[in-house]
Amino acid sequence: MRDTAGGPRVLLKRLRELMAEPLEPQERLDRIVRDIAQNMVAEVCSLYVLRADSVLELYATEGLNPGSVHLAQLRLGQGLVGTIAASARPLNLSNAQEHPAFAYLPETGEEIYHAFLGVPVLRAGRTLGVLVVQNRTKRHYRDEEVEALETTAMVIAEMIATGDLARLSRYGGLELDLRRSATIKGHAFNDGVGLGHVVLHEPRIVVTNLFNENSEQELRRLELALGSLRLSIDDMLERREVAFEGEHREVLEAYRMFANDRGWVRRLEEAIRNGLTAEAAVEKVQSDTRARMIHMTDPYLRERMSDFDDLANRLLRQLMGRAPEDVAAMLPKDAIIIARSMGAAEMLDYPRDKLRGLVLEDGAATSHVVIVARAMGIPVVGQAKGAVSMAENGDAIIVDGEDGTLHLRPQADVEAAYAEKVRFRARRQELYRELRTKPSKSKDGVHVDLLINAGLMVDLPQLAEAGAGGIGLFRTELQFMVASTFPRAEAQEGLYRDVLDAAEGKPVTFRTIDIGGDKVLPYFKNTAHEENPALGWRAIRLTLDRPGLLRSQVRALLKAAGGRELKLMLPMVTELGEIAQAREIIDREVRHLSRFAHLLPTSLKVGAMVEVPSLLWQIDELMKSVDFVSVGSNDLFQFVMATDRGNTQLADRFDPLSVPFLRVLKHIADAGRRNHTPVTLCGELAGKPISAMALIGLGYRAISMSPAAIGPVKAMLTELPVNEIKAFLEDNLGGPRVDLPMRALLQTFADDHAIPL
Repeated sequence: MRDTAGGPRVLLKRLRELMAEPLEPQERLDRIVRDIAQNMVAEVCSLYVLRADSVLELYATEGLNPGSVHLAQLRLGQGLVGTIAASARPLNLSNAQEHPAFAYLPETGEEIYHAFLGVPVLRAGRTLGVLVVQNRTKRHYRDEEVEALETTAMVIAEMIATGDLARLSRYGGLELDLRRSATIKGHAFNDGVGLGHVVLHEPRIVVTNLFNENSEQELRRLELALGSLRLSIDDMLERREVAFEGEHREVLEAYRMFANDRGWVRRLEEAIRNGLTAEAAVEKVQSDTRARMIHMTDPYLRERMSDFDDLANRLLRQLMGRAPEDVAAMLPKDAIIIARSMGAAEMLDYPRDKLRGLVLEDGAATSHVVIVARAMGIPVVGQAKGAVSMAENGDAIIVDGEDGTLHLRPQADVEAAYAEKVRFRARRQELYRELRTKPSKSKDGVHVDLLINAGLMVDLPQLAEAGAGGIGLFRTELQFMVASTFPRAEAQEGLYRDVLDAAEGKPVTFRTIDIGGDKVLPYFKNTAHEENPALGWRAIRLTLDRPGLLRSQVRALLKAAGGRELKLMLPMVTELGEIAQAREIIDREVRHLSRFAHLLPTSLKVGAMVEVPSLLWQIDELMKSVDFVSVGSNDLFQFVMATDRGNTQLADRFDPLSVPFLRVLKHIADAGRRNHTPVTLCGELAGKPISAMALIGLGYRAISMSPAAIGPVKAMLTELPVNEIKAFLEDNLGGPRVDLPMRALLQTFADDHAIPL
């Protein structure tokens, strides 16, 4: 860049000196705008700061009427300054007064100035204010000057973030926008209310070292960090690792594309040559790019924005030597995790006793991280757009898992109202605890087994606490997902024995390992690229192709269950031949253990999960070929409706309580009754009182759910007249209409019969 009165490096050096001097905040701002004006040969330099009431207040000026400081104000979107703040994009005008958004503030005396350059003051993509330079002559500011002003604005953003400027305003009691209370509406993924403090799952790195002493040295640091970043992405692609559960190879391909993008690297190098450190350059370019992309409505481009954010954060961690696992070690006692998306194993890295809630920008109610969080009994709000960029580590936050709302930095009255809500829920939980010892029977005496879903030892104490009748689904794959290497046979056997011991004679159904699809093991290689992993090489398909995997697990289960009943369930069965192949492996292991005089289970029952729609057309044959059946309603609904359960655009498009899907579930329950084969439903559908009521009306007499759902479902059951709900469903499902609003009709039925939902 051609220097004006010293250039951006001189300006940044001067700003660094000003930041280090012991000055009062207003004096520091006044000197900053004076130095910017001098450096850029501008007759005016002004700083506007965004307040929590969406008003931009003039905080400092060189060249305008000094008496207008802290008096001149513009609403967000009003005038040129308000337009810049609302759009988060610069404006470069040779004649500002001709622009349709121009608004004249008589107290400033700016009517004599024509040339105008304004840039947003950005931090993590959020607009905190606007920095402006003006000249009387009509001129267009060069790209280098825009870049210099944006870099300066980044420094000012960190000043605003400290909070020291809030007390300068003459409008008492008004906070700056950074500390504004915010309410974000998402979707309720798990019931409950959590009050606590924000922990960003992949926290933004706060860059404090902004100015470089040696540009060449910083460029070398950037080059080394980029090299390490590219190697790590290549390594993950070779090993088919992914950053988040549910994301596929295309995410890493996008990361690699960004990491090798010359335009991105050139912008980073330019910022370093202008005087920033390598990490400050990454923060600046990341913030500028996010601000430009955040208003895009195209879902593909918005997804690419998330890819870019994640990549930039990885590069920052490379430069600053930060490890993401450091976060879990420094949790507050009331942590509420906020993430764009995360995997089930990542969730389990956090100590349960410190977790009060989970907030996801993406995801669906049936994604595996939500299932794990539900099993842990913490409230979850999903699809909370903007939560990551709006929140800061340590912010006070309330998560309402009942209506899908989160409150960031809540006002005192909101916090008090939710504290009362928590007390009310505690009283309701006391009522549920009183139901633990009561029979699991309906109002008219029909017994229903209420079972829990589990997957780790941490779940086991909840079996007794919830008063459940047993474990309807033990997800054995969680042991594999949280391990860094393949669990040895002895470790598997020990876990299964501990589970059976903890159950104290109550039935436990072990599902054989269900990996593949979105449940990726970092140490297990699948070299084939899958366009649709949920429909691909997973569950029983994988274990039949790798029989050693199934054989070692079956052997561990047989040994652990010696002298007791063992129930084995096969996931994602598509055709009956798969059951026959699995039985051959199981029988071979039984014979092997018998040969060496091992104590065998007193009873061995083999069942299958109904998840794949093909089984609906061989349902009677299925019932005759197994000892029991369990409906995996999550995957079955996904496949019947051709709906990717991880797709946020489709998460609420189709209702599992619709007539078509309820007919599917009734078809399975009727077949079980016809063939005298026990049928359980173990998907998330069982965990809501309204859907559990429908399942019982369809004929299900055993349902498995998260431990936290047992109390509400049992409270519903004790007031439910089963014969009446059965007749109600037969009347509504047997007619010609498939578009009946079944959820609303079920709610009306519950209201009419005083059934608590």
